[in-house]
Amino acid sequence: MATIKIKQVKSRIGAPAVQKRTLDALGIKKMNQIVEHEATPAILGMVEKVKHLVKIVEE
Repeated sequence: MATIKIKQVKSRIGAPAVQKRTLDALGIKKMNQIVEHEATPAILGMVEKVKHLVKIVEE
């Protein structure tokens, strides 16, 4: 499968707890941090839930 790079571009402060847990599950702890994951349906679903806080970085 293809891999995607996810970068947090907006602060988690003020976000609902469920969105903070989703960022933690993706492995994102800080602003501008980039993590790499396989593009599975589960990961893409998590990215969709926090799409206003993260950005998919092109390789």
